[in-house]
Amino acid sequence: MRSADDLTTRARIRDAAVVRFGRDGFRVGLRAIASDAGVSPGLVIHHFGSKERLRGECDAHVRRTIREVKAEAITQWSPGQILGEMSNAAEYAPLVGYVVRCLLDGGALAAEFVEGMVADAAAYLEEAVDAGTVRPSSDPPGRARYLIATTVGMLVIAQLEADAGRGVSPTVDPAGALGQMWQTVLLPGLEMMTDGLLTSSDLLDEYRTAMAGDPSP
Repeated sequence: MRSADDLTTRARIRDAAVVRFGRDGFRVGLRAIASDAGVSPGLVIHHFGSKERLRGECDAHVRRTIREVKAEAITQWSPGQILGEMSNAAEYAPLVGYVVRCLLDGGALAAEFVEGMVADAAAYLEEAVDAGTVRPSSDPPGRARYLIATTVGMLVIAQLEADAGRGVSPTVDPAGALGQMWQTVLLPGLEMMTDGLLTSSDLLDEYRTAMAGDPSP
């Protein structure tokens, strides 16, 4: 059984890796992560075995943290609590930087990470439906995928804008980038989530009619 100090050291290494991976990418060496955590490279290997396993634990930690915060916020928090947490961008900044770096890195691990975010979103949206804070959907998995695609798209756009010299980089200054995104997209985002976009249901109704008559499986 691990001691409390051992568990704390493991968490400190993981948290340092989340920040370093987000800032410098996944090719960064274990020596840099160890230095950030105030431990030896050997101790990193002792706890995680390899950089690949360390990244796996970082992936799981980032997803779990996002899932827990989203689930609590969407089912239990008051509007004031939600806005209060949004003002505390620094707390979530490392997670933002890590997610953006994962997206930029691409590949199978990034795809798996995003698929995990979609599954997590489906779960906490279902909790919110049960809690009465979110409307039911005729396609819950599709809605979860749409919402994650929107979030992922905003993060990538923020990075592209920063690369073009027109904004704050999520990988360099994730807290600043998060604050900038909230300033530019929070109001229209809340409007769309609350009131919708179209003034009538005609297009949706037509689509449902067409799908109902589609003979394909």
